[in-house]
Amino acid sequence: MLKHAVIPFLVGAGLLASAPFASAATNLVFCSEGSPAGFDPGQYTTGTDFDASAETMFNRLTQFERGGTAVIPGLATKWDISDDGLTYTFHLREGVKFHTTPYFKPTREFNADDVLFTFNRMINKDDPFRKAYPTEFPYFTDMGMDTNITKIDKVDDHTVKFTLKEVDAAFIQNMAMSFASVQSAEYAAQLLKEGKPADINQKPVGTGPFVFKSYQKDSNIRFTGNKEYWKPDDVKIDNLIFAITTDPSVRIQKLKKNECQVTLFPRPADLKALKEDKSLKMPDQAGFNLGYIAYNVMDKVKGSNEANPLADLRVRQALDMAVNKPQIIDSVYQGAGQLAVNAMPPTQWSYDTTIKDAKYDPEKAKQLLKEAGVKEGTEIVLWAMPVQRPYNPNAKLMAEMLQSDWAKIGLKVKITSYEWGEYIKRSKGGENQAMIIGWSGDNGDPDNWLNVLFGCDSLNGNNFSKWCDKKYDGLVKDAKRTPDQAKRTELYKQAQHVLKDAVPYTPIAHSTVFQPMRANVQDFKISPFGLNSFYGVSVSK
Repeated sequence: MLKHAVIPFLVGAGLLASAPFASAATNLVFCSEGSPAGFDPGQYTTGTDFDASAETMFNRLTQFERGGTAVIPGLATKWDISDDGLTYTFHLREGVKFHTTPYFKPTREFNADDVLFTFNRMINKDDPFRKAYPTEFPYFTDMGMDTNITKIDKVDDHTVKFTLKEVDAAFIQNMAMSFASVQSAEYAAQLLKEGKPADINQKPVGTGPFVFKSYQKDSNIRFTGNKEYWKPDDVKIDNLIFAITTDPSVRIQKLKKNECQVTLFPRPADLKALKEDKSLKMPDQAGFNLGYIAYNVMDKVKGSNEANPLADLRVRQALDMAVNKPQIIDSVYQGAGQLAVNAMPPTQWSYDTTIKDAKYDPEKAKQLLKEAGVKEGTEIVLWAMPVQRPYNPNAKLMAEMLQSDWAKIGLKVKITSYEWGEYIKRSKGGENQAMIIGWSGDNGDPDNWLNVLFGCDSLNGNNFSKWCDKKYDGLVKDAKRTPDQAKRTELYKQAQHVLKDAVPYTPIAHSTVFQPMRANVQDFKISPFGLNSFYGVSVSK
């Protein structure tokens, strides 16, 4: 293993000063874009949270290959599916150890009890741990897994059987997603005994390639390489540090000075200079993502006593056809975005190429507003994300352009924002009116777009439009129950037409993903799911 010395500027700056690193240790600093809300992957839905937890400290029964969408064995070495598609039997990997930390020392290896604990607390609100630490599991419930998994049986210490109520064609892919990270039942029992169940979200324990050391909000997260990892070739970094750096220009400055070795979300204006810097490299790939505007369709926005004009289809149609998408893509994405028409990227199987956007037509938009009884000067509140995401390099600029577009049809637009965790929390609660948001695919299945973002089960989760249509919901649920991909495709295409006609959102762009890093970083893979993983990654001299 090639190694390099401790990074002197970071020690000088205090980021690593208290860490007793040997001079020969291999260190990698990742300039991340935001602070995680916590470290229990089941509770969250954003890449910021998953990068700092699921991708570093945890494993799942099934996992995605690095940089791809194929499902491979994880904590399960293999699985059997019954002929009727309702029973999944997972054969668990033996010899896997949970992390030893100052706050937990495991007395046994990973086994079936850990799988039962992980999923039963998400299914059963009366589970003792769930009652002691009440929380929600949005991904799990958004996909209806809490109601579709009827029981989980421990066959023996290394065999677990899941029984479903209905066929779920994406079940194996879903089990590879970050939210399904396996927790330690023994650690949970210890926390219950100590009366500190919430520590599962602040002092994490997993089986993954990196072990949690410390976290300073808005500053840094420290991890050490797991010397007892079940796949030792994946651990080539001794010390992994997330340097939380919200400003994209500062992230790039740090990268150029070798104050971090990998970063993300460069501004489009910086791309040319980054590509020309010989000390750096910048792989890229077409983004498996979508940046869009979500319209809250509820009669009243939560916290307001006034009628919500966006509940009227004509108003949403007016907003949609008044958006000058090409101009936004030119200014915000600067050549690194492709026009979006649907609720998922064209590379996703079942994408319907026959669907077209409404024509850009401010005059017709004015007429629709008039028909809906919306007076000139009516205020619309537009939320703008405070952070960069893979699907949107500059939400503030996009919001300002939308403000201008909608002013042309007689609306007064107030732009507002919140800290990222608060932004997501409030919007899931229905406090938003119109909001800029987006999505990076999680598992390569259409269900992950059409159901998770607009299905009725997601109303308290990632369905930021709060739109629930019985016809649409029936189509996507029927598709999920259908093993035949050709039949699923037809159902998803029908659903896409229903969605387009209802206008609960305006798709804007699919963004190209660029990943700047130092030239000596080896074998980093860009994830199609917008995640950042450092297992298998090394740093040469």
